[in-house]
Amino acid sequence: MSDQLVKFMLGTGHVRGVLVRLESTWAELQRRRTYPQEVAALVGQMAAASALLAGSLKFDGALILQIQGDGPLKLAVAECQPDFGLRATAKMADDLQEAVALPQDLASLVNPDGKGRCAITLDPRNPESGLQPYQGIVALTDEQGQTLPSLAAMLEQYLAQSEQIDSLLLLASNDEAVCGLLLQRMPGEKQTAEGAEQPDEDFQRARHLAATLTSDELLQLAPEKVLRRLFWEEDARVFEPKTPRFHCTCSRDRVVGMLRMLGREEVESIIAERGEVDVRCEFCGQGYAFDAIDAAQVFVNTLVQPPVASIRH
Repeated sequence: MSDQLVKFMLGTGHVRGVLVRLESTWAELQRRRTYPQEVAALVGQMAAASALLAGSLKFDGALILQIQGDGPLKLAVAECQPDFGLRATAKMADDLQEAVALPQDLASLVNPDGKGRCAITLDPRNPESGLQPYQGIVALTDEQGQTLPSLAAMLEQYLAQSEQIDSLLLLASNDEAVCGLLLQRMPGEKQTAEGAEQPDEDFQRARHLAATLTSDELLQLAPEKVLRRLFWEEDARVFEPKTPRFHCTCSRDRVVGMLRMLGREEVESIIAERGEVDVRCEFCGQGYAFDAIDAAQVFVNTLVQPPVASIRH
């Protein structure tokens, strides 16, 4: 089985869905960065979730899913480009000891003091299109103030409350694969007379069928087999599969833009202290070194670009 993202519609079109399976992408993410098991699972599921959400939208730009935590996990980011190029990263607390066992529950990992936050950002690819960046805040807690048990539960609540889209989201991960299923109710008229369209009933039926899928089945079965297993009576219409892949958008030119934002004085002071500026991409680990001559060239042109990396100390 290879990496695959499949969009589909059920029955009369009242229910849409997206299935994603990441194997090669997940292997590459794990090869690039090493995390404790609990954090790795969350990073993988965030990558799958970003692909699912991007697959459900008609938007020409990047979808960025970000969690900022106040526990052992300080930051986790997953980004999906319009062509389903994926990258993801996480940052642990600076004072975290390697020998310390991390909590298994999401509340203790990212939200022990209630200061964690999650956001979904849509960043247009073409600024000339007139589209503006959009950010939606995803609650980590339920109506009673309790931290939700999983990333899937957080995003499902966000879609229902903020986007007014009834959804079911399933995410599963192990060392070999990260998989996800997103079902959504399409807008439509509720039943008003015998024989009228029934989008609510159709969605509830699809949701009930999808809820019978176990995590092991989601991880072990190819997307087409998942569809057959769940919706063999639902007249599923499957669209041309997409192929997600690992792709980092960092580049030397973009790092140059970051150094210009730091300013000549700051860059020259780093070079005076260390002999060069060593910049490391937080997503893929690619290094970019700038000596005194390189740094002089950086400030020949004053064009500023957004930073995508951090200076390694």
